[in-house]
Amino acid sequence: MADDIDFDLQFVAAHETPVLIAPGVERVTANNPSPFTFQGTNSYIVGPGSTVAVIDPGPDDPLHFEALMAALGPRRVSHIFVSHTHRDHSPLATRLSAETGALTVGEGPHRASRLLHVGEINPLAESADLNFKPDIAIADDGVIEGDGWALSAIHTPGHTANHCAFALSGSGILFSADHVMVWATTIVAPPDGSMADFMRSVERLLSRDDQIFFPGHGGPVREPRAFLRGLRAHRRMRERAVLERIKAGDRLIPQMVTAIYARTDVRLHGAAALSVLAHLEDLVEKGLVTTDGPPSLMGEYRPA
Repeated sequence: MADDIDFDLQFVAAHETPVLIAPGVERVTANNPSPFTFQGTNSYIVGPGSTVAVIDPGPDDPLHFEALMAALGPRRVSHIFVSHTHRDHSPLATRLSAETGALTVGEGPHRASRLLHVGEINPLAESADLNFKPDIAIADDGVIEGDGWALSAIHTPGHTANHCAFALSGSGILFSADHVMVWATTIVAPPDGSMADFMRSVERLLSRDDQIFFPGHGGPVREPRAFLRGLRAHRRMRERAVLERIKAGDRLIPQMVTAIYARTDVRLHGAAALSVLAHLEDLVEKGLVTTDGPPSLMGEYRPA
């Protein structure tokens, strides 16, 4: 099945080296490439003056910590913003905060978008940072100001329940973390993620006028509104594909994944199964699909 988004895979990371990407904004990419992180996790240093903010300090990696500290130099860090609590984004906040005295900022601690049911396990448990608790739980549209910068929080649940993007006031820049990335669509995987929440967050960003997104992985999204419309169409196409597979007789998620994701790296089929589950949760809620009991990876699905 062809994608309807023009993905950009040309990004080449300068691992552990600061790169000036906009006035007062530097990117330092952790050397943790994988099928899920692309070239690595992007950490951002924000601010034109002697006191700055760090967005998404990244994994608990000594080399990345040293690279961030070297990039910061004599500058003071007042705040550490965390977009969400996956282990490639938030764990280094603890050490960086202890070293710099900076306050941590995030929507809240890790939590599931939905409750686990009897007999279920969380397939993403190992990817979640359950230790992070922000010093400042920032409200939706909440603003924190620093030395020549101000960042506002845009709650964008979907990838995780506590996912948050940050807008740099007066710049047209949105740090979109894992909600919108130009190299691939984000994983939306229950119980951490919710497809219904994700689609609402897409509409939320479409209602804004940001000029460029700097994501958690890969290069910038330079035409965010067009990309968001493509992302919305892509997710709707996936929903239709799931419905078509059920109408064709598929009852189990692995059958649907084999057909829908035939051209996808098999290493990502586990994540694809969770994405299909997220669509099925939404379809069950919409009354278009039925299943016995709550939706789960092992469930059987039928047309409503």
